[in-house]
Amino acid sequence: MTPPNLQDGMVVMPRDEFEELLSRAAERGAKRALADVGLDGEDAAHDIRELRSLLEAFNAAKHTAWQTLVRITTTGLILALMAGAVIKLKVFGGGQ
Repeated sequence: MTPPNLQDGMVVMPRDEFEELLSRAAERGAKRALADVGLDGEDAAHDIRELRSLLEAFNAAKHTAWQTLVRITTTGLILALMAGAVIKLKVFGGGQ
């Protein structure tokens, strides 16, 4: 690696060396970020798969809860309409 030189107050270095420097810095940063959240080591891949599975299960449960809420609301509205129709048509006795 050639040492960078200063031109017009800016550090100048070859593009391929700059990209290699960025790549190493990004890799170190990613490793540090994973270590900070406890996802480093041999079990990291298993832990990430487990977290994804947990998130998928949570999303499925949320979807099911919304479906259930919509079904209960729809059933309640249909029952209310039917009760109103029965009362309006005076189906059960009280024929005046």
